[in-house]
Amino acid sequence: MSSAPLVVGFDLDLTLLDARRGIVAIYAEIAARTGVPIDGELAASRLGPPLEHELANWFPADEVAAAATLYRELYVDHAVPVSEAMPGAARAVEAVRREGGRVVVVTAKAEWLARASLAAIGIEPDVIVGWLWAAAKGDAIREHGVHIYVGDHEGDVIGARAGGALSVGLTTGSHDAGALSAAGADVVLGGLEEFPDWLADAVLDERLAALSARLTDLGSVLVAFSGGADSAFLLAWAVRTLGPGAVTAATAVSPSLPAAELEAARAFAAALGVRHLLPSTAEQSRPGYIANGADRCYFCKAELTETLGPLAAELGLAHVVTGTNADDAVAGFRPGIRAAAERGAATPLLDAGLTKRQVRAASRRLGLVTADKPAAACLASRIAYGIEVTPSRLARVERAEQALRLALADAELPCRDLRVRDLGDRASIEVDAELVPTLAARPDLTAVVTGFGVVEVDPRGFRSGSMNELL
Repeated sequence: MSSAPLVVGFDLDLTLLDARRGIVAIYAEIAARTGVPIDGELAASRLGPPLEHELANWFPADEVAAAATLYRELYVDHAVPVSEAMPGAARAVEAVRREGGRVVVVTAKAEWLARASLAAIGIEPDVIVGWLWAAAKGDAIREHGVHIYVGDHEGDVIGARAGGALSVGLTTGSHDAGALSAAGADVVLGGLEEFPDWLADAVLDERLAALSARLTDLGSVLVAFSGGADSAFLLAWAVRTLGPGAVTAATAVSPSLPAAELEAARAFAAALGVRHLLPSTAEQSRPGYIANGADRCYFCKAELTETLGPLAAELGLAHVVTGTNADDAVAGFRPGIRAAAERGAATPLLDAGLTKRQVRAASRRLGLVTADKPAAACLASRIAYGIEVTPSRLARVERAEQALRLALADAELPCRDLRVRDLGDRASIEVDAELVPTLAARPDLTAVVTGFGVVEVDPRGFRSGSMNELL
C-alpha cells in the first residue's frame, strides 16, 4: 500500500451486493418472453463477468445485444427492489471510512444499475465506475489511486494486479480460495465479515513501518515523555527501532504535572531500560501561561521545547520529538502543536499517520501498560480560561481529583475518566457518563472535593477539552 490517503476499491456482485434472487426472476421473465430456456439459478451462480458473456451461453451471437437490453430494462423492477447487501458489506465500508479512506466501486455492471443497486442497499461509495471487467478494471483502479481492490472473482484479481493494487479475494462467489490464490490474490478472506479486522491490521502495519522509517531518518531522539499513551508508545517504538543508546526520555517536572503521573512515567521508562531525565520547566515565569488565555498551551509547549532543545544538543541527540498523533492535527484549536513546530520539534506519530486508536492498538501489540490508559492532560487544563494559573490552584485540583478517585474506589464505583474543573469558586466534576446519576445522588462522595465554594456534577459527563466550550 502507498503512504498516500487510503483508497479501497470493491467489486459489486457477490462482493457488496447480492441480487441473485432478482436475477433469477429476470432470467425467468426473459425465457418467458423469448421462448429460450434459461437456467436462472446456474446463471446467477456465475456472476462477475459482463452480462453479455453469460447471455452468450443461451442466445445466438446476433441475439445477445437485444437480450442484454431487455435484461437491463427488467433489472430495475425485478432485481433492485429485492437486492440485499452481502454479509458484512456495510461494516467493510465503515472500516474504510474509519481508517480515513475513500471507497471506489469498480464493476462490470452498467453504471446506472450499479448506482441504483447500491442506493437500494444503503451503501454510498465515493466513486462508482461501471462497464469494466478483468484487466480493464485496472485503468479505473489506477486512475482513482486504489491501494486495495476487493472482489470475489478471478477477474477482480486480474483487475487489481493490472491496476497495481493489492488484491483481496473473497470466497463468496464461484471461486474458492485455491482459484483466487492461483489467479494472484495477495490475500483471501472467507467474506467481508473478516475485512475490517484485516484492514485495521494492514493499515497499522503500514503506518508502523512508516514510523520506523521516520525514526531511522531522525537518527537519535529526545522524547518529550509525559507518560500518556502517545508519548509512551513513541518512546517504546523509538527504543525498539533505534536502540536505547540513541533514545532518551525527558519528563518535564512542574506544578502542572500530577505526582502520580510522574511516578508512572518513572516506572515505564525503567521497564524499557531507557535513560530518563526529569528537567524542571518554568511555565510560571511566562505571563502568557499565567494569564490562562485560550493560547495557554502555546506558552507551556514553548517552555517545554525550549528546555528540551538545549538538553538534546548537550546529550548529542539529533532531535526533540513529541507524541502528537494524526488525530491531534485535525482536532481543532491546538496552539501547543504550533509552538512545538515553530521550535523544531519533530512529530513522528503524526508523520506516519498514526491515530490515537492505532497508537492504542500498537501499544497492545507491544504489551504496554499504557495501551488503555485514559487521557491525562496537564493540571492547568482543568482551570477555566481567564482564571490565573497558580501553583495553589493546580495543587487544589490535584488534591480534589485524588480524593474523589479514592472515594469512588472505596464505594466500588469504577471510573475511567475523571476531571475536577476549576471554574473559580465553583468546581465542576466530570466523570464517565454512566456514573453521572449515581455520583450526583451521592453528596457524601462529592463532599471530598474541598476548597471550592460550590461543587457540582456536570450532567454531560466527561468530555476531553470541555474547557474549549467556554471560549
